[in-house]
Amino acid sequence: MKTQKHNEGPVGELKVMIEEKMINDLNLMVENTDFSIDELVVIALKRFRSSHADYMGVKVDFP
Repeated sequence: MKTQKHNEGPVGELKVMIEEKMINDLNLMVENTDFSIDELVVIALKRFRSSHADYMGVKVDFP
């Protein structure tokens, strides 16, 4: 996972309002890893997207 590339290709800007505790936690994660805050957010969103494909209208059928 640490060697996986994130945020490659064209990028855009996203401004969001989130709980201050989440911002503090993200900053702590940045301090304790080699990831930037941008990379951590992309990783989190990719994981969320893969778990909630139904939010994008993708029908997931597990055996």
